[in-house]
Amino acid sequence: MKTKTILFIPGFIFLIFVASCGQQTTKQKTSDTPEISATQLTEGVTVEAACGECQFRLKGDDCELAVRVNGKAYFVDGPDIDDYGDAHAEDGFCNAIKQAKVKGKIEGDRFIAESFELVPTHTDADGNTHEQ
Repeated sequence: MKTKTILFIPGFIFLIFVASCGQQTTKQKTSDTPEISATQLTEGVTVEAACGECQFRLKGDDCELAVRVNGKAYFVDGPDIDDYGDAHAEDGFCNAIKQAKVKGKIEGDRFIAESFELVPTHTDADGNTHEQ
């Protein structure tokens, strides 16, 4: 009986560790990123864009376009996630976080988009992606 207990404890600790590694929050603000003001949002600013459920861990019923502003993710009202290609493709919104220039405003827990335009990227010889 003592042997089973000795084996159970490390296994339990390992499972807790593995489970906690996959958890992410929607708030991932870094200290060197300046705050985006409401004025900047209405004039146009570049933000992260992706599937709210798959990449930003928002709760919803289906894959839906979202943006992250000041470390917080918001579902987008206006453009549809499939307006920019197959969301489930290797480089689609469900599998990659992209940069987008947006104009709009935050109302409650939604971003109301006046405009939404992906920022073009290119891949260098090492396979790294960069904004153009």
